[in-house]
Amino acid sequence: MTNNFAANKAISTNSGSIEVICGSMFSGKTEELLRRLKRAQIAKLSVEIFKPTTDTRYHETDVVSHNANSIKAISVDNSLSILLYVGDAQVVGIDEAQFFDTNLPNVCIKLANKGIRVLVAGLDMDFEGKPFGTMPALMAIAEDVTKVHAVCMRCGGAALYSYRLVDNKNQVLLGEKENYEPLCRNCYNK
Repeated sequence: MTNNFAANKAISTNSGSIEVICGSMFSGKTEELLRRLKRAQIAKLSVEIFKPTTDTRYHETDVVSHNANSIKAISVDNSLSILLYVGDAQVVGIDEAQFFDTNLPNVCIKLANKGIRVLVAGLDMDFEGKPFGTMPALMAIAEDVTKVHAVCMRCGGAALYSYRLVDNKNQVLLGEKENYEPLCRNCYNK
């Protein structure tokens, strides 16, 4: 799905853009977001990172990957709050985008139109295999979409589904390996 726009684009350009990193749970979305943000910091670009206040799994404010890599972030209640805290950032990172409200795509467009590189990571599908939150809209407006895959816990193939192991029908259920396992299409459909 990626056209290597991010890989070919010079990290220090002044033109704004939206890059989306999506996939299932345990696919490395946050790890890839952190990698890109840390490269921007190495390039001495001004970086701000945001996450929803609802995501408290690892840390109240930091964005933390499953591999325990982390970066300081600002927790916000809604996507419009990002505009209040962005300051003079040249690069903006947004993690767990699926948990944000429907204004997030418009916020990302405003930021990109101001010349900011916007990096967004989130689940593209919920546990039922349905598009999750604003992720489809974000993918539609992005210059680059990178879909990452986990390893299927049953056959070892490329997993794109976040299979829920517990009986809970709420769309949002924060959890880790006790609640979810990544599965490929064939294993998910079994």
